[in-house]
Amino acid sequence: MAGDQLTVLNALDVAKTQLYHFTAIVIAGMGFFTDAYDLFCISLVTKLLGRIYYHVDGAKKPGTLPPNVSAAVNGVALCGTLAGQLFFGWLGDKLGRKKVYGITLILMVISSIASGLSFGKSAKGVIATLCFFRFWLGFGIGGDYPLSATIMSEYANKKTRGAFIAAVFAMQGFGILSGGIVALIVSSAFDHQFKAPPYSVDPVGSTAPEADYVWRIVLMVGALPAALTYYWRMRMPETARYTALVAKNAKQAAADMSKVLQVELEAEEDKVAKLSQRDSNSFGLFSREFLKRHGLHLFGTTSTWFLLDIAFYSQNLFQKDIFSAIGWIPPAATMNAIHEVYKIARAQTLIALCSTVPGYWFTVAFIDYMGRFAIQMMGFFFMTVFMFALAIPYHHWTLKPNRIGFVIIYSLTFFFANFGPNATTFVVPAEIFPARLRSTCHGISAAAGKAGAIVGAFGFLYAAQSKDPTKRDAGYPAGIGVKNSLIMLGVVNFVGMICTLCVPESKGRSLEELSRENEENGETDQTANATGRTVPV
Repeated sequence: MAGDQLTVLNALDVAKTQLYHFTAIVIAGMGFFTDAYDLFCISLVTKLLGRIYYHVDGAKKPGTLPPNVSAAVNGVALCGTLAGQLFFGWLGDKLGRKKVYGITLILMVISSIASGLSFGKSAKGVIATLCFFRFWLGFGIGGDYPLSATIMSEYANKKTRGAFIAAVFAMQGFGILSGGIVALIVSSAFDHQFKAPPYSVDPVGSTAPEADYVWRIVLMVGALPAALTYYWRMRMPETARYTALVAKNAKQAAADMSKVLQVELEAEEDKVAKLSQRDSNSFGLFSREFLKRHGLHLFGTTSTWFLLDIAFYSQNLFQKDIFSAIGWIPPAATMNAIHEVYKIARAQTLIALCSTVPGYWFTVAFIDYMGRFAIQMMGFFFMTVFMFALAIPYHHWTLKPNRIGFVIIYSLTFFFANFGPNATTFVVPAEIFPARLRSTCHGISAAAGKAGAIVGAFGFLYAAQSKDPTKRDAGYPAGIGVKNSLIMLGVVNFVGMICTLCVPESKGRSLEELSRENEENGETDQTANATGRTVPV
């Protein structure tokens, strides 16, 4: 099996960590930086949108987005992302990783700018335009998931591949952090320049006319990092694994990687032709052979990502509501519109700085030592423990002396999400499937995650509403409350632990060994137990 490995692929597997590895991390990572910024910055400005476009004269509380509008604004980009992951994942296996990579970036830049320029004479017009462009923004973001992961996995050496793919994903933490920082800077500047009284003093005057620029600027800044990396993305050569194993062009693969690795590599056209004729390199996604070899693995990667994102996105998109519930963010009526953005951004930035970002980089540091399986299992376990620790004595945490304790435990759930399944669910699908189906299968896994995110985002909007009408947001029916919602999320995380048993360990092995692409036709059954195991031994 090892003897059939192409020289160019073996050279990549055993290459020492070099400059091109870090270049690939930065180029792919800046896409993820943009993805996270664009997806999560909307949660910073939804309260402001409610105040500007849904103000009700004489109301005791500031205007808020109606339930259906809030669900659309928060969820439409996730719907676009799901569609983009499936479409661009498939396209990445058909046309090549590099060709599709530039398309996703252009779509993200145009849609980010267009989101901030949303127009309309009425509230309905502005929100409809915003949702339209955020869908296409999500569509571009969706393509970045399978393509970035696949490109990084196919460029990396087998010794530190996990750390390199995780480092790309870790840029998401900086994107979330940057979203909070940008919102802090913009809201602080506008609040200082355009003074406005609190809502309780002057309901109309509390929302300065200039507040309409704040949310637009925050959304449009997301176009900058994507635009800055376009040139470098287009200069990256196609991955050798796609060129050799999918496009069957051994000469081009050797030429491209000779430049990257700065060594002379032989073009093994006869070996490529021989590999392409094997049964292990001919079955399709919907074949019985795929189901036999990779069906359980695909179930593992899709189910764990689905369950993880229910918990992760329900927390991240709606953490401002949790902070309000425990008193970390003052009542809306005591602030003007722009200052409320500042308070929400400050809370989100602190959480990102103290738990989200460190969690990602702990994964980068330990993934090639502990392995993917152990980190994912550990992450789900601690997320379950901390969710129940928050939920069961929930009244205790809402008392003023205990609020800091609530924030600490809440931060730890984020830390172990990122030093856990949020990173590993991204890494593993890029390693365990055959090259000709790798981007597609990663896209399917990621799309399952976004389906979970939609469940979390939409469901939590309603579920977290209080049974007490005085504590409920306008227009929402009674929910099960924050306490019961946290219990539900704890159960979701526990099921994630169980589904992790279907995910194989991929540490320290070549991509071809994991996907069994180098097997002779008669080797399949003999090696199935050795290379297809789901639990490390």
